[in-house]
Amino acid sequence: MKRFILISLLLTGAALLFAQQGAEVGTPNAERIGIDSAQQLLKEVSVDKFEHDGYWRSSISPDDGHITTRLFSGSPAGKAALPEEEGMNIPDRYVLGTKVEFIHRGHTSFTVYPIRPIPIEGITKTVSVWVVGRNYNHELKLLLQDFFGRYYELYVGKLNFQGWKRLTVAIPPQAEDGFNGIVQRNYHYNNQLGLQIIGFRVDCDPMEAYGTYYIYFDDLRAVTDLFAEDNRDADDISDAW
Repeated sequence: MKRFILISLLLTGAALLFAQQGAEVGTPNAERIGIDSAQQLLKEVSVDKFEHDGYWRSSISPDDGHITTRLFSGSPAGKAALPEEEGMNIPDRYVLGTKVEFIHRGHTSFTVYPIRPIPIEGITKTVSVWVVGRNYNHELKLLLQDFFGRYYELYVGKLNFQGWKRLTVAIPPQAEDGFNGIVQRNYHYNNQLGLQIIGFRVDCDPMEAYGTYYIYFDDLRAVTDLFAEDNRDADDISDAW
């Protein structure tokens, strides 16, 4: 009887632990991506507010359509300012809009990208952006470049929703060998960290790639680990020569 009670208690504990872990799956949790939280100094930072005319551009194959990108006045109603930016009067009046005029229906994609890659300090855990998807079945991909200059794309989400929505994608942690996967840190150089944002790509659903399509972006942010940035050796020497 005692053995039966002991086994029952062990099975119950295992079930509760499994249920707790399962409930944590879903929304990217920056504290659980990569190294242990005791070694992290997480901070949400602004990557770009889409306030500079001409800084973001777009492209599509001329065989598939015409594309135009420009700024518009506006802002998502649910967006909150970063705590350290409150009272600083940082311009935040515009959003980035892109219009695609398809020539024919088919499998196609288009990209929206800055004139130069945007670096993110520290070790990036998640990247988020506010998007108006216009309730199409197109898919949004994040394009980035890692420590070694290698290009990657990450699935952000479908654009099948109305109005503004904040989409977030988790950055997979690099492999333990320091060379495979999306590498943000090389163990030889503690003063060279992070990745760069190359832009976005929209893969269009062929059944809805016709007529005119509009998409809008605002408030590109990242949650990044600044532990290594704040714990560098003050007397280290830069290898940038």
